[in-house]
Amino acid sequence: MTKLFKVGGVSKSKSGYKVRFATDLARVKILAKTDTDIQLMDLPEAMDKPQLVTYLKSTELYNNPVYKEAIDTADAKYNAVATVKVKAPAKKSAPSMDAIKARAEAKDAENA
Repeated sequence: MTKLFKVGGVSKSKSGYKVRFATDLARVKILAKTDTDIQLMDLPEAMDKPQLVTYLKSTELYNNPVYKEAIDTADAKYNAVATVKVKAPAKKSAPSMDAIKARAEAKDAENA
């Protein structure tokens, strides 16, 4: 079951700006103990984390360069596209000295 949030936004913690998820605005009191520059807003509907981050990209918060960086970081975390690693084709190895001698002998036998 996916957890849904009704409040989202950005705040500045000791480690920098982060996207915040909450079920109600009472979260502001908890964040105020450790964070500054708290910008939380009620959402139009309950959302999971990937939806909330996508929604934040359409709000006024995204116009602030500092908030934008935090939102983009969260977007990369929660809405990351799965990447598929493609194996590089195997390199052809150089022929061994025995293989070269065998080809030369076969060519000599063919010409004889």
